[in-house]
Amino acid sequence: MKLSDFRYTAPKSATAKFPANPRDEAQLLILDRATGEMEDRVFTDISDFFQKGDCLVVNESRVFPARLIGKKEKTNAQIEVMLLRELSQKDALWDVIVDPARKVRIGNKIYFDDGKLYCEVIDNTTSRGRTVRFNHTGDLFKTIERIGLMPLPPYIGREATDDDREFYQTIFAKTNGSVAAPTAGLHFSKKLLTKLEKKGVKIARVLLHINRSTFDPVEVEDLTKHKMHSEYFEIGSAAAEVINKTIKSKGNVVAVGASVVRALESSVLTAGTVKPNRGWTDKFIYPPYDFKIVDRLITNFHRPESTVLMMTCAFAGREKVMKAYKHALKHGYRFYSYGDAMLIK
Repeated sequence: MKLSDFRYTAPKSATAKFPANPRDEAQLLILDRATGEMEDRVFTDISDFFQKGDCLVVNESRVFPARLIGKKEKTNAQIEVMLLRELSQKDALWDVIVDPARKVRIGNKIYFDDGKLYCEVIDNTTSRGRTVRFNHTGDLFKTIERIGLMPLPPYIGREATDDDREFYQTIFAKTNGSVAAPTAGLHFSKKLLTKLEKKGVKIARVLLHINRSTFDPVEVEDLTKHKMHSEYFEIGSAAAEVINKTIKSKGNVVAVGASVVRALESSVLTAGTVKPNRGWTDKFIYPPYDFKIVDRLITNFHRPESTVLMMTCAFAGREKVMKAYKHALKHGYRFYSYGDAMLIK
């Protein structure tokens, strides 16, 4: 498979600027990966495709307001700092992306919150990437929650508002760490989750902090040469037990989004079960790939040439997925982070 195999064209009007309201009334495309047959539904109908003994696996990572707008020392030039991950709470070190990068060099200080908070650039990591040290001891997240903006993807084409603190967060969100939402999970409401549980569906909660791989385009035609940035994940013993019981009883393991798939497929035992695990994964899934754990996938409609589109094609077959995308565009589905959903069964 080559990068160009995952190109398609979508009009700007297909990009969702806001989520469905209520969130569980987004459109839902059902794709049968065996036959290629499709069906148009509403997301609340997804419960029709579950049965007792199935397991829904969700990502508990919480998006934090990672965009900080600051001013460069001396020049007062506006600099945007996107926090990616905390390297050391003790030393207040973070990996970040800066914009405009050409104005930010090692030794520069960037001030926030009327000068009460600043960071100093101590290293360059990529063309836009920097390592910074904050003048802050302890838990920086409290300050970030107050002064930061939600990190909406640039293609949404608008500034984040206070409403996005709720919109761009799943009902499963628990642990700070993601700079992009696990968007397939945005469609679930508490009411829908309760309905699934009453049906006998087990909920397994795992963690994967979505990081800079979300922002990095694939720049090589040969996909074997693309390297994902590592993302931290955890699969607890309770989640592993629920998933493994589902596998043994021949129920369906239904992954909510690519982040869940990456966590599960990074923790496979030789017996085809999941092991409790924590650590970092740089797993890049693209066709062909033999999925060991996941039986069904809930996902959004992703950007051309993105790694999440490649994973979707690995799961259902490139031709079937591309045909489904054409169907979705023709029938007015909304695309990308705030867009509609697809269940691949």
